[in-house]
Amino acid sequence: MANSRSQWNVPSSHIAQRAHNPIRQIVDKLKLDPQATKTFISLSVGDPTVFGNFNIDKSCNDAVVRQLESFKQNGYGPAHGTAESRQAVADMVSTPEAPVTANDVLLANGCSGSLDMCVNVLGNPGQNILLPRPGFSLYGSLAAIRSLETRYYNLIPEQSWQIDLAHMESLIDEKTCAILVNNPSNPCGSVYSREHLQAILEVAAKHHVPIIADEIYCDLVFEGNTFYPMASLTTEVPILSVGGLAKKWLVPGWRLGWIVVHDRNEVLRDVREGLLNLSQVILGPNSLIQAALPDILNNTPSQFYQDTITQLEENTQLSMDAVSKIPGLKPVQPQGAMYMMVGIDIDQFKDIKDDVEFSQKLLAEESVLCLPGECFNYPNFVRIVITPTKDRLEEAYQRMADFCAKHHK
Repeated sequence: MANSRSQWNVPSSHIAQRAHNPIRQIVDKLKLDPQATKTFISLSVGDPTVFGNFNIDKSCNDAVVRQLESFKQNGYGPAHGTAESRQAVADMVSTPEAPVTANDVLLANGCSGSLDMCVNVLGNPGQNILLPRPGFSLYGSLAAIRSLETRYYNLIPEQSWQIDLAHMESLIDEKTCAILVNNPSNPCGSVYSREHLQAILEVAAKHHVPIIADEIYCDLVFEGNTFYPMASLTTEVPILSVGGLAKKWLVPGWRLGWIVVHDRNEVLRDVREGLLNLSQVILGPNSLIQAALPDILNNTPSQFYQDTITQLEENTQLSMDAVSKIPGLKPVQPQGAMYMMVGIDIDQFKDIKDDVEFSQKLLAEESVLCLPGECFNYPNFVRIVITPTKDRLEEAYQRMADFCAKHHK
């Protein structure tokens, strides 16, 4: 066996070179003025815990403490999760139209870990996957790592970010491995109606393409809207539904997610085995949080969920009222989740050419950080996170108004 190496040369792998985070690449270019006199306000991070006004119910902390003090949850568990924890998820997500058991559930390291496994199990290099535009940037990153072609279907802001179904259907071919649907949506805050979800499912059924349903924001919907699990609306289309504790229970750092396999016709037999194989690479999520999961899902008081929704609705109303009054900005009414997309009428500004420059100058001049739409593959919008405290939101929006007035034609 010959070796012709004469010097050190240790490059990173092709997979590592394809890995990227578009948000980080853009945000790292947004510089806060070190001489700034105004306090920094971030409207950019989708972490509800940052400002201290959104906290998990104490009963959930107590459930974790009980497991910690039992000394019984310190070892390895089953790679795809304990039977008790998987059954707790199954009991929570089951509907009469889409019943599931523990055997249909796998636990993972956060919802992003669940998405990673879903893309990994369905896609091969050279295939393509359909993703929303605008959409969470992680989707494209996961596809790129696996050498999947990303095809972005358009969402329509004038129709509360519904999917352009004709455009989506036009992207499907024999190499399409999956359609990813995010409902409720990050970054849009949209919540799809039963009728719209059924129309999406009709396209998937027509072309025999499975769906990855990112439902991490399940039930975080505002008055007048209803969350419908996609799997409850079909008996034909195979669906991998992903969720987790991060958003509804306000603990993104606990890193516990799940995949629910909805497959009434045994189309996903190989996929089930593939998911089990993938789960054995990492050996499941944190044992303490996993052991506390049945208590968390079954015993969290309903008032906790209502209080979360109430605060989100109040912050959304405050945000819509304030931002809609700023010349040059046009917010799209959120229906759920934790975000609001705001359109920028670039023609109304004298010295701002796009959403990235808008965000750069807003940060530099007013110490307010919003994510530019480019992070979500959607130019001339910014995404606002609506989870800060009301006083911070009010201050941020006043600074945005001052900023826009200064740069307005």
